[in-house]
Amino acid sequence: MQQPLAYRMRPKTIEEVVGQQHLVGPGKIIARMVKAKRLSSMILYGPPGTGKTSIASAIAGSTKYAFRMLNAATDSKKQLQIVAEEAKMSGTVILLLDEIHRLDKTKQDFLLPHLESGRIILIGATTENPYISINPAIRSRTQIFEVHPLGPDDIEVAINRALTDDEHGLGQYQVELEPAAMHHLCTATNGDLRSALNGLELAVLSTTDDAKTGITITQSIIEECLQKKALSADKDGDAHYDVISAFQKSIRGSDANAALHYMARLVEAGDLKSIMRRLMVIAYEDVGLANPAACEHTVAACQAADQLGLPEARIPLANAVIELALSPKSNSAMAAIDGALDKVRSGHFGDIPADLKDAHYSGAAKLGHGVGYVYPHDHPGDWVAQQYLPDSIKSAKYYQPKANGRYETALGEQYKKLLKANQSNR
Repeated sequence: MQQPLAYRMRPKTIEEVVGQQHLVGPGKIIARMVKAKRLSSMILYGPPGTGKTSIASAIAGSTKYAFRMLNAATDSKKQLQIVAEEAKMSGTVILLLDEIHRLDKTKQDFLLPHLESGRIILIGATTENPYISINPAIRSRTQIFEVHPLGPDDIEVAINRALTDDEHGLGQYQVELEPAAMHHLCTATNGDLRSALNGLELAVLSTTDDAKTGITITQSIIEECLQKKALSADKDGDAHYDVISAFQKSIRGSDANAALHYMARLVEAGDLKSIMRRLMVIAYEDVGLANPAACEHTVAACQAADQLGLPEARIPLANAVIELALSPKSNSAMAAIDGALDKVRSGHFGDIPADLKDAHYSGAAKLGHGVGYVYPHDHPGDWVAQQYLPDSIKSAKYYQPKANGRYETALGEQYKKLLKANQSNR
């Protein structure tokens, strides 16, 4: 049985990796490690189909080390022992360990000395946040790199490569992929290259080959193979992003009906991830402190939707859309942190006041660290006038409260009261 197209098209060298240029591009960290032949164990985390296995395969191909693949959940300690024995005999083995967040203690304890010796170069792959889901003993012995969903341009590069590759791809077929079909293939898979390549292969193998014109792949064929309808087929290829933009702007503008319409278009396209991500952005960017409860409800709705999947996911998400659209709006928190970031990025740091510096070590007092700090809980109302910002920016004010809801109105009154009290005590 022939292996899937996505498997056959895995890159053999770092230069062939599609996307993830922040890691494998010229002069970037993984490319430098490979060029210098100074590999260290690493964990790659990110969504499915974004290149974790491809990067591991490419590292092995570029360095000519043996490459083995195991699954932390389903493969036994005995399989790890076989890899370790091979590493002992050959010198170095690159081990891709999928679902590394499910590695149990027995397997972990077996692996650790081999990682320490460098005989096994571990490349762990996971869709979970390793800072939360992976044991600290493994984390401390690895570099952690995040991979991101591929952009449509990256996926198009990979598709064209597959269509012209005679040995591993579909180059032996005479395939014409219509522009609308290409666009849908690159956008409807939400950055998942594996899904795009396997959808393309299914389309080619299931379409009749005309003796004169070859195989013509239309948008409707790709829709059937991916089981995701196109949002629309605009010639510039921006329709997908236009719908997401209109979705957010409708909620920001408090039009619940328009917001539900655009959400329906995203649901029909099967784009659950974009809906959930955008709703959480909207909750904290556009509603924010005007209605913090709506932000909490949105996160809960997205968690429920993620567990339910479509079509049931539409129900909690519709609840969130309506509540966000009809909530009071405030972007004051986003504006505040952006203002603080602008200040920091322009070089306005200033030295931390000495009384705020860490004093939990011997000799701190001699440096003046922590000396003079006043503990607010020792004072009425658990507050005392005190300078917290560096001297050079001590008057900076980033938060500008809005009176667009009971919660932020109350926050704003407290904020102004504290500012006034602090200034009168200077």
